Amino acid sequence: MKDVPDTEQNGPALGQHVIAEFYGAVHLLDPVAAEDVLRAAAIAAGATVLQVSTHDFGDRAGFTGVALLAESHISIHTWPEHGFAAIDIFMCGDADPGRSVAVLADHFQPAHREVQVLRRGARLKVASTAGGEPNATKPHNAGTTDVPQA
Repeated sequence: MKDVPDTEQNGPALGQHVIAEFYGAVHLLDPVAAEDVLRAAAIAAGATVLQVSTHDFGDRAGFTGVALLAESHISIHTWPEHGFAAIDIFMCGDADPGRSVAVLADHFQPAHREVQVLRRGARLKVASTAGGEPNATKPHNAGTTDVPQA
């Protein structure tokens, strides 16, 4: 089973924004362990971790966390009383957010998960590099783009 729906058939985009919902999940009360998992999810995707931070809401109320990446971010917010985790992964460049979803699912073990993918910047006409390949796989600050005229 793929962790992220295939979007390659629709042409290049500047990045992929994955929205994942984990239902019936576990480990929703431990922000310390989540920091390691967020880091591992980023590394598995081939992303560069700049910083990881979590906040425990206390009183068994869950946590929120974010991994700040050179390629963008991974974030999570948990509702342990519902067995639910909301996960947001945005990556540009060559990073593969599907690998992040797999690592996160392995840790939080959802009974059910729903994953959506938004192709960010997909309507832009991405400038070509010298080799003729589009800049869609470059980090967000590389190359130039032209916004389509309405």
